[in-house]
Amino acid sequence: MSTAATTVKPVMPAKHYLNDNYGIRSWLLTKDHKRIAILYLCTITFFFFLGGMFAALIRLELLTPEGDLFHSDTYNKLFTMHGVNMIFFFLIPSVPAVLGNFILPIMLGAKDLAFPKINLLSWYIFIVGAGFGLAALIGGGVDTGWTFYTPLSTGYVRTPVIVLAVGILIAGFASIFTGLNFIVTTHRMRAPGMTWGRLPLMVWANYAASLIMILGTPVIAITLILVALERGFHIGVFDPKLGGDPVLFQHMFWFYSHPAVYIMILPGMGVISEIVTCFSRKRVFGYTFIAFSSIAIAVFGFVVWAHHMFVAGISTYSALVFSLLSFAVAIPSAVKVFNWTATMYKGSVSLETPMLYALAFIGLFTIGGLTGLFLAALGTDIHIHDTYFVVAHFHYVMVGGMVTAYLGGIHFWWPKMTGKMYPEAPAKLAALITFIGFNLTFFPQFILGYLGMPRRYHAYPPEFQVLNVLSSAGASVLAVGFIMPLVYFLWSLKFGEAAGDNPWDAKGLEWQTTSPPPTHNFHEVPIVTEDPYNYGEEANVVH
Repeated sequence: MSTAATTVKPVMPAKHYLNDNYGIRSWLLTKDHKRIAILYLCTITFFFFLGGMFAALIRLELLTPEGDLFHSDTYNKLFTMHGVNMIFFFLIPSVPAVLGNFILPIMLGAKDLAFPKINLLSWYIFIVGAGFGLAALIGGGVDTGWTFYTPLSTGYVRTPVIVLAVGILIAGFASIFTGLNFIVTTHRMRAPGMTWGRLPLMVWANYAASLIMILGTPVIAITLILVALERGFHIGVFDPKLGGDPVLFQHMFWFYSHPAVYIMILPGMGVISEIVTCFSRKRVFGYTFIAFSSIAIAVFGFVVWAHHMFVAGISTYSALVFSLLSFAVAIPSAVKVFNWTATMYKGSVSLETPMLYALAFIGLFTIGGLTGLFLAALGTDIHIHDTYFVVAHFHYVMVGGMVTAYLGGIHFWWPKMTGKMYPEAPAKLAALITFIGFNLTFFPQFILGYLGMPRRYHAYPPEFQVLNVLSSAGASVLAVGFIMPLVYFLWSLKFGEAAGDNPWDAKGLEWQTTSPPPTHNFHEVPIVTEDPYNYGEEANVVH
């Protein structure tokens, strides 16, 4: 921290968005984007730990080769509800609805999002959708897998598929409203001087993800409606017994669900861009390339869906085209990784907790991306399709990438959100434990998949037990790494030191207002006069 910052002890501002109006009613009817972000934070944290509980039960079952803890039907419900909770009720809304909601308007110099009432409505819609998800869980759980593959989901199971499908359908509208708000706010509410070439990379990333939300989410909505109609009225869209085509469902599902990966990962990439440049004390390398790579990922994401279907009966020529496109989508992701690395090169790197999570993201996401190329190659995909190799790849991208970026962003902007600093030593320890636990959990699964262990099986040959025990042990370590931040964040709310306006000596409009910010973000309209991430020699003194 700079010398000037050490001479005056930071104090909390007398009035800010957290104490501007007390009472539960003021929170439940708020139109303040910051409070709505906090509501989302509390909600998705619940679903994160609920999904984690299902994951713990899965790993307990897989400690032994025999399926001796749960019946096969119960095990099917466990991995289905784990996937549904984590993907639809945590990963998709995590960075956009929490960090994006809180920080994007402040980054733009706006007093709020363009449509505050729609923003609040999006949270209520999400709550209703999540409520249907909980109702499906209470009603016995669903056992189709989170992908709802037909004809399983349309008539061969007796679980509340329609209830869960309706919940996901409703929650999808929350994504659409959030994406709409982000796009309009970015176009219409930028501060004077905030040109497109001066937008923070966090804004570019959320803008690109918002395009996917707007264009892709209606497709999964239509798909789930058709599943519900076929299940309820036997209209014969997907069920071959009724003249339907189950492969059509896969096309429709993955047309949304692969771009949905980038709804999850693109905002996380924006978080990493902000953290890396801040703690390298150096202007981000290749700003324009990183910004437009976000748009490129959003565009390419819509043309690679069929790489999930190489063994589903599509033509060889179609598979060849989708294989080439799947390799191409790796290029803009690689651009970001190389540019983050170049930003750190010869920078004054400070290993604060957010930077530890950013470094973990870069390493784990790179492994996840590179292993995705094996799945994009037709020959190797035939061997490892629907094995634990796919499980490991997906989790290296989604947990090693997305969750790590989310935790890094929470640590980075926690002082701005709450005005309080968390204890640095346990935070660094939690980051290290998370990194070790994650690799111990999921790296053995690459080997399991290569050796041929299928996913979704609750019993397996005894020769796979050692690797499964390692994976289950790693899950226990990973759980500790996830629980620790919850504990010290809550502790910091009461006992943490005041953070000050800019505890990281960072650039950007969000660091030019108070911590926590006032209700309308700024006491006067900010004017942008310099390019983003303009770290000069004067900024080389780090915290």
